[in-house]
Amino acid sequence: MESGKADGGDGTPEHATPLRRGWTTGTCATAAARAAAEALFGGEFPDPVAVTLPGGQTPAFALAVTERGEGADGPWAAAGVVKDAGDDPDVTHGALVRARVWHGPPGSGVTFRAGPGVGTVTLPGLPLPVGEPAINPVPRTMIAEAVGEAAARAGRPADLVVEVGVENGELLARRTMNGRLGILGGLSILGTTGIVVPYSCAAWIASIQRGIDVARAAGLTHVAACTGDLSEKAVTARYGFAEQALIDMGDFAGGTLKYLRRQPIPRLTLCGGFAKFGKLARGLMDLHSKRNSVDLDWLADRLAELGAGPELAGQARGANTAAQVLGMAEAAGLPLADHVAALAQRAALEMLEGAPVDVEVLITDRQGRIVGNAPFSVPNAPHSPSPR
Repeated sequence: MESGKADGGDGTPEHATPLRRGWTTGTCATAAARAAAEALFGGEFPDPVAVTLPGGQTPAFALAVTERGEGADGPWAAAGVVKDAGDDPDVTHGALVRARVWHGPPGSGVTFRAGPGVGTVTLPGLPLPVGEPAINPVPRTMIAEAVGEAAARAGRPADLVVEVGVENGELLARRTMNGRLGILGGLSILGTTGIVVPYSCAAWIASIQRGIDVARAAGLTHVAACTGDLSEKAVTARYGFAEQALIDMGDFAGGTLKYLRRQPIPRLTLCGGFAKFGKLARGLMDLHSKRNSVDLDWLADRLAELGAGPELAGQARGANTAAQVLGMAEAAGLPLADHVAALAQRAALEMLEGAPVDVEVLITDRQGRIVGNAPFSVPNAPHSPSPR
């Protein structure tokens, strides 16, 4: 879908037509936990079950699963809600989010467990300690408040254990950046508002931010932000980086640089394809093809700056793709990729606004070869070893 505005300022697209919003995994887990807690305290499973979001909204959810049982810790109740992500291309859309609730020791309050399909934090830098279930702080607060209300209605203390799971979550997690962030065994339970805004791509940008946090916590002084698999392979071959030094930037150059402006890492390698970095070189921070197109006239003008004659510049203006222009430049012996890399480096540094981040730009072709380079200002400074 075409966007109404090309760029929301930090590389986040804005759409002209409203799309249907959905619910986060945190909201679904809260609804399931609320229903399970009501049943545990001797009531019926409320269906639909209403929850209160951080913004005060009170949506209600149908229950897909209800269960009761007896375990080593006494009776338990469980419920499940099917996640509806609205029109957002969310990997967890349609997933069954479950919560199982049982009584904890007196005075323990609400504690959390990772059920099947929910991961565990294994690296520092995330907003949860190592060893904790990957249930983020806002969903934890929402769940604790919801089951606390159920306990208050029953006149009982809210000393409860809440186990959250996602059906097929471990498989779904392979399509996310969780492994790179050190979240192993399944998905994260996410959400800050409880609502999924379609195509806001907030989840991707949040993953970029958590990746930077993890790299900083690991003490890394050099990371690479890449636009895709080819560029990741190219920069890994160059530096021998392991996963925690790689930031899956995708099309969100602006979101990445904006966060690094606040949370700097001394050395940043930006690596991506010629067409995408041709947009960055023009100062565009959203690199998606549907939101910002390749400007062949701009590339032709850059060729002219490098000494191309009118005939070659004219051929570039009539080219079909940026790759075709790059091929013309290479055949003529003109360092167009280096020139574009230097301009992209300048745009990145302007976005960083003086933050202590030294930037290198590497441009790859469609085969993953590095064809353009704008080096660090301190070329031979040592980089931190990648965690293994």
